Amino acid sequence: MSPMVERVYLAKPRGFCAGVVMAIQAVEKAARELKDQGELVVYHSIVHNDVVVRRLREAYGVHFVEDLKEIEALRKERRLADTVVFSAHGIPPTVRRQAAEMGLWQIDATCPLVTKVHSEAKRYAREGYWILLIGDSADHQEVKGTMGEAPDRTILVAVHTHVGKDPRLADPRTVKVPDPDRVVVLTQTTLSVDDTLETIAILRERFPKLVVPSRDDLCYATKNRQDAVKRIAPHVDFFLVLTSNYSSNGMRLLELARNLVGRAERIDTAQDLRPEWFAGVRTVGITSAASTPDDLVQEVVAYFRAQNPNLEVIEEGEWEQIEFREPKRKAPEEVRV
Repeated sequence: MSPMVERVYLAKPRGFCAGVVMAIQAVEKAARELKDQGELVVYHSIVHNDVVVRRLREAYGVHFVEDLKEIEALRKERRLADTVVFSAHGIPPTVRRQAAEMGLWQIDATCPLVTKVHSEAKRYAREGYWILLIGDSADHQEVKGTMGEAPDRTILVAVHTHVGKDPRLADPRTVKVPDPDRVVVLTQTTLSVDDTLETIAILRERFPKLVVPSRDDLCYATKNRQDAVKRIAPHVDFFLVLTSNYSSNGMRLLELARNLVGRAERIDTAQDLRPEWFAGVRTVGITSAASTPDDLVQEVVAYFRAQNPNLEVIEEGEWEQIEFREPKRKAPEEVRV
């Protein structure tokens, strides 16, 4: 049956947050300015979206590596610039130190909100606290980066709804620390707001002296996008979330949409849409992860409009008016670890 969706609700805000814009622009600018030197290298996917990564590869010849040792192999095949860009998710200090030792100039495109969590980890470790870091996977780049600031004093804790999904993360209901009177909780920035607050409440109950930093570690963009889904959910029969499957904030949007609406699917692009999903569906909500380009959302809207020229598109809410300063390129000797 061909879909005859009558109304589409577009979540607002959706898509690129300030940190993602800053990171992508940093790569594009560096690739242009250093093209006479050679091709640019980025450590880890600059943001967690396959389309963004593919576009940067195709437009600028950018290389993405998961280990700086890969750079030497690349140099045998092609000419590289003397610079590495660090992704928006942050890195452990060991990677920064390794890049400096390799003589690489560095552009740190870490989101400032992630940098804030790193600073808190270093501060509390210096003050003798044990850090309970709430995250969704020990393999997530943001978790690796924050963990790397104080690895000997940090214990990874699962969100209470995700206990058991990654056995390397402790259960907040049973986690133990060497000194229960000196404990602080920090969080990955892209988690479910509601689930994280509940996890912190569980930890507070277990550790009465638990310190929770006064500024919420969950980023504004994560909260705003989840709030937008909550506003739309009562009005729709079906929800679409445009995100790569390794985007933490995007997958949390999908979980939220499924919990609220029941019927929700993840797609990377409009090519992933399946007509059978929309049999009997009249209203569809659409949102996208903080690393998803909005032209991909507009292609989905065009798909529904092609099926129904009278499609009504409703877009309410406010766009975020936040910008982050572009990161500077630093020489190896300027880098402090």
